[in-house]
Amino acid sequence: MDHFLYTAMSGAKQIFYAQQSNANNLANAQTTGFKQDLADARAMPVFGPGMPTRVYSMTERPTSDFNPGGFITTGRDLDVAVQSDDGFFSVLDKKGQEAYTRMGEFKINEAGVLTTMTGLPILGDGGPIVLPPADKIDIGSDGTITIHPSGEPQNVTAVVGQLKLVKPALSDMKKNEDGLFVRKDGQILPPDLTVKVLSGGLEGSNVNAVEAMTSMIDLQRQYEMQAKMLKTAKDMEQASSQLLRA
Repeated sequence: MDHFLYTAMSGAKQIFYAQQSNANNLANAQTTGFKQDLADARAMPVFGPGMPTRVYSMTERPTSDFNPGGFITTGRDLDVAVQSDDGFFSVLDKKGQEAYTRMGEFKINEAGVLTTMTGLPILGDGGPIVLPPADKIDIGSDGTITIHPSGEPQNVTAVVGQLKLVKPALSDMKKNEDGLFVRKDGQILPPDLTVKVLSGGLEGSNVNAVEAMTSMIDLQRQYEMQAKMLKTAKDMEQASSQLLRA
């Protein structure tokens, strides 16, 4: 009886975790450059003293879906989309460590540093990119940043940096707790000159809201089924106790 009860309990718990992952995907259906998480479940024996006679369900997030989202035209100079399906922008995370993202909606902070909309510094070929005052900023297909300095004649331009674009093996990448991508071994990626970008637009999320909603309903039904199994186990236990007392 306890085998049945344990299996139902662990199944309900792991379905709840899968629902959390699916809800996070749905919440980011409109987030620029977001890659949905893929959840999977498998049976895992319980190891300990004696024979492994218990098996429980374990939900895990094996990877993210790296398929590209749709291109959204904005016409904004600091909106950039990676054209390569496996290319990434390089940023500094909140801990000052290099990480990677597909989110190309940039801004310039008070210190002139080019950052993401969440304030993470964008990395160039020599560290964080700092821009002088400019009337116009152009980002080329190779990530080169050219400006028209403020107060200068119209024909005066200056190259002030280049985005660090990387192209990792996607199987080596994982998403961290901040939603950024890093290598599983913690190593820093070198720049890749074959990665191209397109300015004036953004890559949208690759989450299909309809599929996410359908998955949410399906997971809820699975959870209810596990809950019914728990009640069935309780009823069977009570019936067994009555038989023993008879």
